[in-house]
Amino acid sequence: MSELDRVGRAAAVARAGEVVRAIESGALPNTVDVTVSEGVVLGLLKQGVNKFFGILGHGNTDIGEVLRVYAEAGALRFIQCRNETAMAHAATALSWVYGEVPAVLTSIGPGALQALAGSLAAAANGIGVYHLYGDETTHGEGPNMQQVPGGRQDQFGRLTETMGPSFTLHTPEALRDAMRRGTAAVHHPYAASPFYLNLPINVQPRRIEGLRLDALPERIDVAPLAPSDPAAFARVAELVGRHPRIVMKVGGGARRHADAVRRLAERIGAAVVLSPGSLGVLPDAHPQNMHVGGSKGSISGNFAMEHGELLVVVGSRAVCQADCSGTGYPSAKAVVNINADIAAATHYNRTVALVGDIGATIEGLLGALGNRPADEGARNAWLAECGARKREWAALKAQRCAEVRLDDPVWKGPVLTQPSAIAIVARFAREIGAVKLFDAGDVQANGFQVIEDDAPGETVTESGASYMGFAANGLLSAAVADAPRPMIAFSGDGSFMMNPQILIDAVAHRAKGILVVFDNRRMGAISSLQTAQYGPDFGTNDDVAVDYVAMANAVKGVKAVFGGTDARSLRAALQEAHAHDGLSLVHVPVYWGEDEIAGMGAYGRWNVGPWVEAVEALYARQAI
Repeated sequence: MSELDRVGRAAAVARAGEVVRAIESGALPNTVDVTVSEGVVLGLLKQGVNKFFGILGHGNTDIGEVLRVYAEAGALRFIQCRNETAMAHAATALSWVYGEVPAVLTSIGPGALQALAGSLAAAANGIGVYHLYGDETTHGEGPNMQQVPGGRQDQFGRLTETMGPSFTLHTPEALRDAMRRGTAAVHHPYAASPFYLNLPINVQPRRIEGLRLDALPERIDVAPLAPSDPAAFARVAELVGRHPRIVMKVGGGARRHADAVRRLAERIGAAVVLSPGSLGVLPDAHPQNMHVGGSKGSISGNFAMEHGELLVVVGSRAVCQADCSGTGYPSAKAVVNINADIAAATHYNRTVALVGDIGATIEGLLGALGNRPADEGARNAWLAECGARKREWAALKAQRCAEVRLDDPVWKGPVLTQPSAIAIVARFAREIGAVKLFDAGDVQANGFQVIEDDAPGETVTESGASYMGFAANGLLSAAVADAPRPMIAFSGDGSFMMNPQILIDAVAHRAKGILVVFDNRRMGAISSLQTAQYGPDFGTNDDVAVDYVAMANAVKGVKAVFGGTDARSLRAALQEAHAHDGLSLVHVPVYWGEDEIAGMGAYGRWNVGPWVEAVEALYARQAI
């Protein structure tokens, strides 16, 4: 078959539905002469990456032209955005919530830096996204406009490789290697990450003669691996038999293995403590679910952490707030750590590390454990102690989420507290089957204490980087996903104003979703931390009134409503917002102040500010 031009190749891929089928059918030649830019696009399409969030500039005009041709043919989708950080968040949400790995495309310099900053959310939470950045030319003819200044070679590559796997496509023939490294990062089975592909401006239009498309790597597919040494499982069985007071800490890595985690917890009689990223791995009402634990934590979750004598870790990285800055398990005498990452699996002392796929490893462990240990009495007593704390926590939560209103000097009258307002919106999300996206800050902290999920994926809380603006811009993913779901973003006023681009992008791409802005006119999480540590708050609030309803309604296509100051008004506003066929915004004034009923409280330790000396002293004495 004679060589097709670019338009013909794009049409062939679109008709076949994917690159491999187009080759197999004979519609697309296996060997092609293409530019580097087109080779990159074909390489990504071959891996199933067919959605590109992009902002075009002088640093990516060539690949932009390739995307135009392929988008017009229907072989891919290009989503034009207006802020690189915002589109990085949208791409992260698409990969996280819907399992579709997209690409983010930026020009050189400031745009790439903004996208790189936004990629921290994906990097911190183990989410695969391709990042394609324009880069300085390779001939050294002089500094390029907007390149990172300095006399060293590959300046931007130095930045991207610090964040994660990175490749500068300096040589056109290195495309195969770049694509192989890319899929190994973004499609990694247990430690996915962004992959940064830097594309020098002068390399993008270079021609690759005789590129074999069958030589470009497809998406990696790795079979689950599990420990094969029966001695390791025997050591775990011995520890489980010796210690009836077992606490199981479940991290975000366990989200895809909920059934296995539940069966293991029930078999060994463990009190299960969740991280913000693992809500729903055990159903909320399950008697062994002690809810979140850590620096914020909960009464029941932190009790189990404090008093458990055998710690079983499943898919957790021991992040500072999740394990109270290394002091979360003062009673633990031994650790079993089930994790696919060696560093995470060996974080604690006195550990039996079971390194491998979590689901496969648990299956092997269950086979080695046999029936539940014999000392049912001691294990039941331990779970009864934890269960009493769970009832205490449930009572406190019910009290603080019971549509509480307090007088607030900012709002000059009574308004809902943050937990009450979050609980109302969360119940509404459950009624309509919506995914809940949580932004950073006070909303996020109260949110993961309030939420009552029964399955993973009902809530996505970006606690890895706590990136302000993630939730609002994550709503754009609903406009791009193959099978979109209703979505509600929970955002504080501070987080929303960090990046309000969703107001325009959602209309441009017909995203439907609800953005709820919980407004206490301050950075509430930091204000509360300041008052807890030093007394007064400072530099975290202002007296600037913002009419968010008017602001949002100024964008044609957005429906904004005032959520009112009581539960009835908020529920009515949510119904009105949900009825809108597009993006809707609900503005909810919420209380901030020192009344303890206004928040869910904190129950652990954190190695920050004036608490450092005491926390570090306790850490130094801890055995594990």
